[in-house]
Amino acid sequence: MNAEQLRALQAPIKAQYKSDPASAVKTMTVQGRLDGPGLTCTVDTKLGPGRAGLHPAAGGDGTDLCSGDMLLESLVACAGVTLRAVATAMEIPLRGGTITARGVMDFRGTLGVSKEAPVGFQSIELEFALDTDAPPEKIETLLKLTERYCVISQTLKSPPVQTWRWRR
Repeated sequence: MNAEQLRALQAPIKAQYKSDPASAVKTMTVQGRLDGPGLTCTVDTKLGPGRAGLHPAAGGDGTDLCSGDMLLESLVACAGVTLRAVATAMEIPLRGGTITARGVMDFRGTLGVSKEAPVGFQSIELEFALDTDAPPEKIETLLKLTERYCVISQTLKSPPVQTWRWRR
């Protein structure tokens, strides 16, 4: 896809959202089931069910997906798709590349071993290795815009209000 094709694809969507801002607000829903073996949760994805369980550092055996890994995978996926869209719009040719996410977590927090240890990631680093001939200043702009428009990155930086409730 080139920049012109991307603009043509998104133009009617952008026009609709400008004329009817409420139409841009969408609710995304994911459901998990507590019907698997042991300490697992089966998450329904568009590609089929995925069974999540404990990370080995929290007692898991490593055969199930880990929600922390899934968060990092989601960040990499969003950054990758966003980067490709921004590179296309900026007409920066990419022959390929990789995005690596590294998250540092102190498992004492989630296991309740230490009240001083936070629950969750303390830091997340993204590293981009891009196969392109674009000059460094264009790459810097590309990365800034990717970070700005990456939904997962922005959600982590400015967390939304969460509401937890239960029902029978």
